[in-house]
Amino acid sequence: RAEVGGPVAMVTSGAVMSGGGMGVTTLHYKPFSSHAHYQQVMCAVRKLQESGFYWGAVSGRDAGSLLRAEPPGTFLIRDSSDHHHFFALSVQTPRGIKNLRIHSTDDGFFLQRDPLSTHEPPHFDCVLKLIAHYMGKGNGGGGGVDGAIPGNGRHVYLIHSGGEKVPLELRRPLCASMSSLQHLCRRTLNSASLGARTERHEQIPHTLKDFMNEYDAPI
Repeated sequence: RAEVGGPVAMVTSGAVMSGGGMGVTTLHYKPFSSHAHYQQVMCAVRKLQESGFYWGAVSGRDAGSLLRAEPPGTFLIRDSSDHHHFFALSVQTPRGIKNLRIHSTDDGFFLQRDPLSTHEPPHFDCVLKLIAHYMGKGNGGGGGVDGAIPGNGRHVYLIHSGGEKVPLELRRPLCASMSSLQHLCRRTLNSASLGARTERHEQIPHTLKDFMNEYDAPI
């Protein structure tokens, strides 16, 4: 049994669990392929909990209810109801609510490959960086901070649903909780720098630098 952040998130025998006002809820039992994979997922959980738009163990139907009155491009991240995956992306589109599984391997997080495309979807070391990429706020699909496989330039991702091909557009997250002022400032700085490490950044006190590095996504 391994715990991260006290009662907020834990892993027990390969099961990711989340804590909330109603106690601890088991999400699923997808096994981790390695200790590095476990650490990657737990880091993603921690960052998602800080993001303000991670809804935890919300079903696809409930996500649809939350997004129904929102404009196209509004989205949220939740726990996948499929035991083979950790997270899911629910998004409002011009064709209604669409739910996409976020795949997770040792190589990172990625969306399902388009069966009609020759492009491999980019992989990211963080779920938030995957979202930032499809919002157009990433580093252009390169390696480094985004953790994306080099050579995967940005292209339109198509959602295949019911015989339709719907372009994925992520415009704004649906917030589940209020973020602290410190976090909002950190996110703004991340968005402005997009991971750049300038001379001024190196002059930041170590305590503040550590705080910045704990959440290095621009959203």
